[in-house]
Amino acid sequence: MSLAYAAAQSGEHGAEPNVGDVILHHVLDTKILSIKVFGLNLSITKHVVMMWIAAALLIVLFRYAFRQHRAIPTGLANLLEAIIVFLRDEVVLPTMGEEGKPYLPYLLTVFFFILFCNLLGLVPFAATATGNVSVTAALAVMAFMMIQAGGIRKYGLKHHLQNIVPPGIPAWLLPIMIPVEIMGQFTKPFALCIRLFANMIAGHIVILAFLSMIFILQSLFVSPISVFFALFISLLEVFIAFLQAYIFTILTALFIGMSLHPQH
Repeated sequence: MSLAYAAAQSGEHGAEPNVGDVILHHVLDTKILSIKVFGLNLSITKHVVMMWIAAALLIVLFRYAFRQHRAIPTGLANLLEAIIVFLRDEVVLPTMGEEGKPYLPYLLTVFFFILFCNLLGLVPFAATATGNVSVTAALAVMAFMMIQAGGIRKYGLKHHLQNIVPPGIPAWLLPIMIPVEIMGQFTKPFALCIRLFANMIAGHIVILAFLSMIFILQSLFVSPISVFFALFISLLEVFIAFLQAYIFTILTALFIGMSLHPQH
């Protein structure tokens, strides 16, 4: 946070606007309404509001796009259908097979929700909800539940637990492999959580670093370079918003597929 502190100090000496506030408001969460129920902190924060907005936009957008049932969709419906078909044919079916079709609605919801949260973070005065580790952790917990539910649904609880350890392993290796495989069931969603959180927060920090160079070096000559690279990273973040939603979705599908087909 030293860069943010330096930017804030520069702002106190007359440099407006405060670059730290301008950039960090996209990733820092702030409390809007404090609510406690039976000792539980259910406060409404900026990131909670951004998730509500993302969910509302998804509902409105899809209802508007598919308000008319047509054999050949056009306009927005055509774009959304192309994305859906791509995710079905290039992500779900190759990693999960035909058994993955029941999980397609969940995976599509995850993809579009993460995508909208990522894109909303690029809007001025908005915030990146997926830059909050609590949000990505909740998504990872849901992925963990779907991974386990997929195996239990197909094999039953007993055989699903047996499938965690690959068959054919020598008995003397079981005391080592069983803890390793159990830990692997938790490290997969943990990796999903940290990957999404780190990638979404990194872009904003890099932009802050470039813009802070103007205030730290106190030179106008470095301004064009800093602004150019900051704009370049901002444009790159649009691509990253799609990429991270895609990566989270394909890894979730892959992990569920591994639960459905443990022999592979």
